Amino acid sequence: MTDVRLVLDAHAVLGEGPRWHAAEQRLYWVDIARNELHRFDPATGVDETRCFAAPIGCFAFRRSGGLLLAMADGCATIADFGAPPEPFGDQVLKDLPDYRFNDGRTDAAGRFWAGSVDTAKSSQDATLYRIDADGRVTAIEGGMLTCNAAAFSADGRHFMHADTPTHALRIYDVADGALANRRLFHQFPMGQGRPDGGSFDAAGHYWSALFDGGRVVRLSPAGEIVAEVALPVSRPTMIVFGGPELKTAYVTTASSGLSATEAAAQPAAGGIFAFDVEVPGLPEYPFG
Repeated sequence: MTDVRLVLDAHAVLGEGPRWHAAEQRLYWVDIARNELHRFDPATGVDETRCFAAPIGCFAFRRSGGLLLAMADGCATIADFGAPPEPFGDQVLKDLPDYRFNDGRTDAAGRFWAGSVDTAKSSQDATLYRIDADGRVTAIEGGMLTCNAAAFSADGRHFMHADTPTHALRIYDVADGALANRRLFHQFPMGQGRPDGGSFDAAGHYWSALFDGGRVVRLSPAGEIVAEVALPVSRPTMIVFGGPELKTAYVTTASSGLSATEAAAQPAAGGIFAFDVEVPGLPEYPFG
């Protein structure tokens, strides 16, 4: 049985997007609902927080230092954790009030792939974008409600993605900054949790956090579930790997949308959980 630990009782509303900063040995994450960026030090238990004027859906570490933030209207950069945000690139969502950025990942070439979410759940125009180092933003694929689960395989040849409400993980071939040959990787049954954020490990397996499923699962390169780790909360949002050897799995969770009865039964909802793995995860590529 896997030993799951609550490492930060954060009480986040919508904890999301954890990323491990190897040089700092810290876990960065966001609470989208509170417009917050966090920096957590597992060694000391200290969690630093700063608030922005708009929600941060996801982010990437920059090669030049600081972060690229994918926010409500578009992207911004900060030179360091405490620096003011500066608009970056095409603000592709500024005329779309029901949309914001939601989930993203950087590829080996330093391009950030970020998807939006239709917060009104009405028009299904959420889109996956590619954000280049010069600020150009290219629409890659649309027609979704909630772009999620973005991750690149260790060799960079495959990209995982999901439109979460479909309960389907999709895998693509990657070449020259484009996606091709979309196919079904795994179809989760309705009502047992839907694929939110995920990450590949060094063996080519993909880990998925199942929102409303109370667990994370590890899928083989063939798309078969080969391991499950149950959590004491129902709404895990994202799994990523950290620690000196990338053998600690960190899972962010949400407390939003829980009934009073559910919230009482899940006092750690919104916390960050951790467990150890045998196969390490992958380091995050920097943007730029």
